[in-house]
Amino acid sequence: MKKYLYILIILLTSGIFVSAQNKGPKSHIIGFYNLENLFDIYNDPAKNDEQFLPDGQNKWTAEKYAQKLKNMAQVIRAMKDENGCYHTILGVSEIENRLVLDDLVNDPQIADAGFEIVHYDGPDRRGVDVALLYDPKKFNFIESQSIPFTFEGTEVEITLDQEAQERFRTRDILMVRGTIGGEMFAFYVAHLPSRLGGKGFDLRSRGGEIMYNHAREMENLYPGIKIVCMGDMNDDPQDDSMAKWLHGRETMDEMTSEDFFNPYLSMIKAGYGSLCYRGTWCIYDQELINYNLAFAPEGGFKIKPIVKKKYYGRIFRKPFMITQNGQYKGYPFRTFSNGTFAGGYSDHFPTYIVISR
Repeated sequence: MKKYLYILIILLTSGIFVSAQNKGPKSHIIGFYNLENLFDIYNDPAKNDEQFLPDGQNKWTAEKYAQKLKNMAQVIRAMKDENGCYHTILGVSEIENRLVLDDLVNDPQIADAGFEIVHYDGPDRRGVDVALLYDPKKFNFIESQSIPFTFEGTEVEITLDQEAQERFRTRDILMVRGTIGGEMFAFYVAHLPSRLGGKGFDLRSRGGEIMYNHAREMENLYPGIKIVCMGDMNDDPQDDSMAKWLHGRETMDEMTSEDFFNPYLSMIKAGYGSLCYRGTWCIYDQELINYNLAFAPEGGFKIKPIVKKKYYGRIFRKPFMITQNGQYKGYPFRTFSNGTFAGGYSDHFPTYIVISR
């Protein structure tokens, strides 16, 4: 009898023994990474990929493509090594197609993760899409949807005239629904319109509005559902797209049941950054959570602080991901610099949150 009691104690304290209700890991990593132009080397007439061809502007050869894949996988592996597990959910942007994602998840550095892929070919004029990678051992996929970027029914004051609105094309917003540990989740992955030329503030606000309205519909359809909106927002947490239209709040105490908590709002005020844009550190790479994930009942998944036991977001940066000298010292070590192949990683650092029971 003492022998069996001893074995039971070991199982309980090691975390191997779990109840039927709470089976599976008690903590999960949910994050986002802008992969900075992950293109293959093949010409696709439906994509604007001419500069990423062997004879194109970037001389995008098989060797450069292989290095890019290796670098992206290295970062994902480094996050696994730091956390002790791979992401359960990893949203990505600036990917050309399904092929580059297949090549990425099969890289030897991360192949053991067994990531599954959710991806749709979108209408973006640059030919880049968003996608979601997930661990099928931890996330039970139910459905996905590619939400088009339209202006129908918007309350945002749009500066484009009707003709320009009809011509406008950008990335769709990806929604993926499923369960983690028996709890219902929906994940949104976005890459909101660019700031190129100092434009697009109203377009990014419209993107925030699209995500928010869809998320509220999901809450009505599935009471208690937990929602994460993530992506390269091309805006900081305090900008209108995030603070007004996506209802992002700096603290959970400020939230109502109709709001989202944005852990990066306090972090940008403290000087953190996920990229450097025109000499200023910004946090365009964000994850926002709904009320149900912020205020889960006892025993349910909720977000937890992971940086200095104070901040709920993590901006992942290691020395190998950072430019070590020259004009851009301290910036993210990117693939191309001033038109020259630098062999780096991305112009963005990945970000993530942790949820636990």
